Amino acid sequence: APGHRDFIKNMITGTSQADCAILIIAAGTGEFEAGISKDGQTREHALLAYTLGVKQLIVAINKMDTTKWSEDRFQEIIKETSNYIKKVGYNPKHVPFVPISGFNGDNMIEPSSNCPWYKGWEKETKAKATGKTLLEAIDAIDTPTRPSDKPLRLPLQDVYKIGGIGTVPVGRVETGVIKAGMVVTFAPAGVTTEVKSVEMHHEQLTEGVPGDNVGFNVKNVSVKEIRRGNVAGDSKNDPPKGADSFNAQVIVLNHPGQVGAGYAPILDCHTAHIACK
Repeated sequence: APGHRDFIKNMITGTSQADCAILIIAAGTGEFEAGISKDGQTREHALLAYTLGVKQLIVAINKMDTTKWSEDRFQEIIKETSNYIKKVGYNPKHVPFVPISGFNGDNMIEPSSNCPWYKGWEKETKAKATGKTLLEAIDAIDTPTRPSDKPLRLPLQDVYKIGGIGTVPVGRVETGVIKAGMVVTFAPAGVTTEVKSVEMHHEQLTEGVPGDNVGFNVKNVSVKEIRRGNVAGDSKNDPPKGADSFNAQVIVLNHPGQVGAGYAPILDCHTAHIACK
């Protein structure tokens, strides 16, 4: 997602469905400083990623060509960024820092000859990993455990109306399994219907499991009845429903300084984005 306030909503929707975040930092003079400043987007994105449950991070330090591939600048950015992400909750020793030039392709897929001082990144997790490129850092992402034995929970990212097929909700399976023939309930819409088919990347699936971004065709439901932010569950196995009370970790961005009567924040929870009273 672009590092701009206007796109925070999109960033939250995408990040809430990710296993790992790649934080792109601009190495240019003034650019890095703006991003890491008190109201900078580098800070906000790192904080949001951790808060949304993305516990793995890769930092790609881009535009290194504009610094003439300065090792000093690279180390300065690593130091500043490490200090901040540590405060957020990430362990910098688990985070690969990769110097890249996206424009020229340096260290993206192939190691670059422009930075002979760069010996590669290291990730000190249980399965220790090393590499030089951004692609290798992506390949070293730890596969999270997938809770497929829990009841189905699938927050909707969008709902499409597709000609000749009908209503197709899409989203990532968080827990449980979704398959054709299953009767699902959407909360809080209160709509129950049968799943006709499940697809991922235009291929039919026998079942969608946690981590899969799927689209599924449902019977006799119009696109007006369900919406982004609704959660699908198995109607026969602990379907999602409202609760009298719950414990939540809440983070307030752009805090007004004082919360008084009439304060109307926007709440983001998984893919839901809604104004509150």
